[in-house]
Amino acid sequence: MTLTGRFDGAQQTLVLTRQFTTTIDDVWASIAESDRLSRWFGTWTGDPSTGTVSVTMNAEAEPMPAVPYEIRRCEPPKALSVRVTDEYGTWSLTAELTAVDGTTTLVLTQEDVDAETLEQTGPGWEWYLDRLVAAVHADRMPTLEDFETIYAPMSREYAALVQPTV
Repeated sequence: MTLTGRFDGAQQTLVLTRQFTTTIDDVWASIAESDRLSRWFGTWTGDPSTGTVSVTMNAEAEPMPAVPYEIRRCEPPKALSVRVTDEYGTWSLTAELTAVDGTTTLVLTQEDVDAETLEQTGPGWEWYLDRLVAAVHADRMPTLEDFETIYAPMSREYAALVQPTV
Protein backbone atom coordinates (compact mmCIF):
# COMPACT_ATOMS: atom_id res chain seq x y z
CA MET A 1 0.00 0.00 0.00
CA THR A 2 1.20 3.49 -0.81
CA LEU A 3 1.48 6.07 1.93
CA THR A 4 -0.85 9.02 1.27
CA GLY A 5 -0.13 11.27 4.26
CA ARG A 6 2.13 14.30 4.30
CA PHE A 7 3.77 15.60 7.46
CA ASP A 8 4.89 19.16 7.98
CA GLY A 9 7.27 18.99 10.92
CA ALA A 10 7.56 22.77 11.25
CA GLN A 11 3.77 23.11 11.52
CA GLN A 12 3.33 19.73 13.24
CA THR A 13 0.50 18.81 10.89
CA LEU A 14 -0.44 15.55 9.23
CA VAL A 15 -2.54 15.85 6.07
CA LEU A 16 -4.29 12.99 4.27
CA THR A 17 -6.59 13.15 1.24
CA ARG A 18 -9.27 10.86 -0.15
CA GLN A 19 -11.47 11.18 -3.23
CA PHE A 20 -15.02 9.94 -3.68
CA THR A 21 -17.17 9.52 -6.76
CA THR A 22 -20.27 10.84 -5.02
CA THR A 23 -21.78 14.09 -3.89
CA ILE A 24 -20.32 16.33 -1.21
CA ASP A 25 -23.56 15.85 0.77
CA ASP A 26 -23.09 12.07 0.77
CA VAL A 27 -19.54 12.34 2.12
CA TRP A 28 -20.61 15.00 4.63
CA ALA A 29 -23.32 12.68 5.95
CA SER A 30 -20.69 9.96 6.43
CA ILE A 31 -18.59 12.18 8.70
CA ALA A 32 -21.32 14.19 10.43
CA GLU A 33 -24.38 11.95 10.92
CA SER A 34 -24.06 9.43 13.75
CA ASP A 35 -25.71 6.54 11.90
CA ARG A 36 -23.44 7.03 8.86
CA LEU A 37 -20.32 7.63 11.00
CA SER A 38 -21.03 4.33 12.76
CA ARG A 39 -20.34 2.44 9.53
CA TRP A 40 -16.62 3.21 9.66
CA PHE A 41 -15.59 4.96 12.90
CA GLY A 42 -18.10 5.22 15.74
CA THR A 43 -21.25 6.93 16.95
CA TRP A 44 -21.96 10.21 18.63
CA THR A 45 -24.67 11.25 21.07
CA GLY A 46 -25.70 14.58 22.45
CA ASP A 47 -26.72 17.92 21.03
CA PRO A 48 -24.18 19.36 18.58
CA SER A 49 -25.61 22.85 19.12
CA THR A 50 -24.00 22.80 22.60
CA GLY A 51 -20.58 22.57 20.96
CA THR A 52 -19.83 19.11 22.34
CA VAL A 53 -20.92 15.57 21.51
CA SER A 54 -19.90 12.27 23.06
CA VAL A 55 -18.20 9.88 20.61
CA THR A 56 -17.84 6.14 21.05
CA MET A 57 -15.43 4.50 18.61
CA ASN A 58 -16.64 1.12 17.33
CA ALA A 59 -13.92 -0.10 14.96
CA GLU A 60 -11.34 -0.89 17.63
CA ALA A 61 -10.39 -4.37 18.86
CA GLU A 62 -11.54 -3.55 22.40
CA PRO A 63 -14.60 -1.55 23.46
CA MET A 64 -13.75 2.12 23.87
CA PRO A 65 -15.32 4.51 26.37
CA ALA A 66 -17.24 7.50 25.07
CA VAL A 67 -15.24 10.72 25.06
CA PRO A 68 -16.34 14.33 24.56
CA TYR A 69 -15.52 15.91 21.22
CA GLU A 70 -15.51 19.70 21.12
CA ILE A 71 -16.97 20.96 17.85
CA ARG A 72 -14.76 23.88 16.89
CA ARG A 73 -16.11 24.55 13.40
CA CYS A 74 -19.09 23.16 11.55
CA GLU A 75 -19.89 24.46 8.07
CA PRO A 76 -22.04 21.86 6.32
CA PRO A 77 -21.18 20.35 3.91
CA LYS A 78 -17.69 21.83 3.63
CA ALA A 79 -15.83 21.77 6.95
CA LEU A 80 -15.87 20.08 10.34
CA SER A 81 -13.23 20.67 13.03
CA VAL A 82 -13.17 18.87 16.35
CA ARG A 83 -10.85 18.62 19.32
CA VAL A 84 -10.73 15.65 21.65
CA THR A 85 -8.55 14.63 24.56
CA ASP A 86 -8.43 10.95 25.40
CA GLU A 87 -5.97 8.47 26.87
CA TYR A 88 -3.80 8.82 23.75
CA GLY A 89 -3.48 12.60 23.86
CA THR A 90 -5.17 15.63 22.36
CA TRP A 91 -6.37 15.46 18.77
CA SER A 92 -7.23 18.56 16.73
CA LEU A 93 -8.83 17.39 13.50
CA THR A 94 -10.29 19.21 10.51
CA ALA A 95 -12.11 17.60 7.59
CA GLU A 96 -12.55 19.87 4.59
CA LEU A 97 -14.65 18.83 1.60
CA THR A 98 -14.70 20.16 -1.94
CA ALA A 99 -16.63 18.96 -4.96
CA VAL A 100 -15.74 19.29 -8.66
CA ASP A 101 -17.35 17.49 -11.61
CA GLY A 102 -18.90 14.64 -9.60
CA THR A 103 -15.83 14.02 -7.44
CA THR A 104 -15.69 14.98 -3.78
CA THR A 105 -12.31 15.43 -2.13
CA LEU A 106 -11.83 15.15 1.63
CA VAL A 107 -8.70 16.61 3.19
CA LEU A 108 -8.14 15.54 6.80
CA THR A 109 -5.67 17.62 8.79
CA GLN A 110 -4.46 16.75 12.26
CA GLU A 111 -2.71 19.62 14.03
CA ASP A 112 -0.16 19.50 16.83
CA VAL A 113 1.04 16.02 15.93
CA ASP A 114 3.84 14.78 18.12
CA ALA A 115 6.50 13.60 15.66
CA GLU A 116 7.26 10.67 17.96
CA THR A 117 3.73 9.31 17.47
CA LEU A 118 3.53 9.83 13.71
CA GLU A 119 4.50 6.22 13.01
CA GLN A 120 1.29 5.09 14.78
CA THR A 121 -0.96 8.03 13.89
CA GLY A 122 -0.32 7.95 10.13
CA PRO A 123 -1.18 4.29 9.54
CA GLY A 124 -4.21 4.67 11.80
CA TRP A 125 -5.64 7.49 9.73
CA GLU A 126 -4.85 5.65 6.49
CA TRP A 127 -6.94 2.73 7.80
CA TYR A 128 -9.82 4.88 9.05
CA LEU A 129 -10.00 6.93 5.86
CA ASP A 130 -9.97 3.78 3.73
CA ARG A 131 -12.84 2.56 5.92
CA LEU A 132 -14.65 5.83 5.17
CA VAL A 133 -14.14 5.32 1.43
CA ALA A 134 -15.45 1.76 1.73
CA ALA A 135 -18.49 2.92 3.73
CA VAL A 136 -19.36 5.65 1.22
CA HIS A 137 -18.93 3.41 -1.82
CA ALA A 138 -20.34 0.24 -0.20
CA ASP A 139 -17.05 -1.58 -0.79
CA ARG A 140 -15.25 -4.18 1.31
CA MET A 141 -14.45 -2.64 4.69
CA PRO A 142 -10.79 -2.83 5.83
CA THR A 143 -10.67 -5.01 8.95
CA LEU A 144 -8.45 -5.06 12.01
CA GLU A 145 -6.56 -7.93 10.36
CA ASP A 146 -5.99 -5.66 7.36
CA PHE A 147 -4.68 -3.01 9.71
CA GLU A 148 -2.07 -5.41 11.08
CA THR A 149 -0.97 -6.77 7.70
CA ILE A 150 -1.37 -3.75 5.39
CA TYR A 151 -1.45 -0.52 7.41
CA ALA A 152 0.78 -1.14 10.45
CA PRO A 153 3.82 -1.83 8.22
CA MET A 154 3.46 1.75 6.93
CA SER A 155 4.83 2.90 10.30
CA ARG A 156 8.39 2.80 8.91
CA GLU A 157 7.45 5.11 6.04
CA TYR A 158 5.68 7.49 8.41
CA ALA A 159 8.66 7.51 10.78
CA ALA A 160 10.84 8.43 7.81
CA LEU A 161 8.73 11.57 7.22
CA VAL A 162 10.08 13.06 10.43
CA GLN A 163 13.14 15.11 9.59
CA PRO A 164 15.72 15.36 12.36
CA THR A 165 16.22 18.87 13.67
CA VAL A 166 19.69 20.32 13.17
